[in-house]
Amino acid sequence: MGRVAKSHGIKGEVVVEVRTDEPEERFAVGAVLRGRKPREKNLQNYTVEAAREHSGRLLLRLSGVVDRTTADALRGTLFVVDSDDLPPSGDPDEFYDHELEGLTVRIVEGRPDGGTVVGTVREVLHTAAGELLSLNPADDDRSELLIPFVTEIVPTVSIADGVIEIDPPEGLLDPDFGEPPSKASQRDGKGDR
Repeated sequence: MGRVAKSHGIKGEVVVEVRTDEPEERFAVGAVLRGRKPREKNLQNYTVEAAREHSGRLLLRLSGVVDRTTADALRGTLFVVDSDDLPPSGDPDEFYDHELEGLTVRIVEGRPDGGTVVGTVREVLHTAAGELLSLNPADDDRSELLIPFVTEIVPTVSIADGVIEIDPPEGLLDPDFGEPPSKASQRDGKGDR
């Protein structure tokens, strides 16, 4: 539903990046929000004591958050809803995070490497720059692979088939792409001597 971007002022208010079509309902005074830090599964409950708009942003005061230090500790917290409480997505190009998690990601057909399985979606990361698919790589030494969730790179999502097809630009899947040659060589054991 939203993410805590930062604290606001000295009395414990937080700025929330809204990611719901129903902010008035979801963030109403008295609403109990379920929140977790990114990459954590433990949920905590927060009760909305006050909500207001300020310069186009949503500011919340939550029970138990009484000063800037406590509010700063909430930075990055994601407010979520139980997937069973969600209405069906009406737009074929919009997806809930839980619908994407666990899907197989492969290269689009028509490329020399077309059909190659890249990995499985671990989670959807919501960043200031946009959404990223965090993958468990299929056959790589890396523990994570990040794919920007934009149409140019992710042209096809089929929840029914359990597949996401990607058309990655050159270097996106290469762990050494963009590194200075000396660092890549050192990691391969071929450093300058």
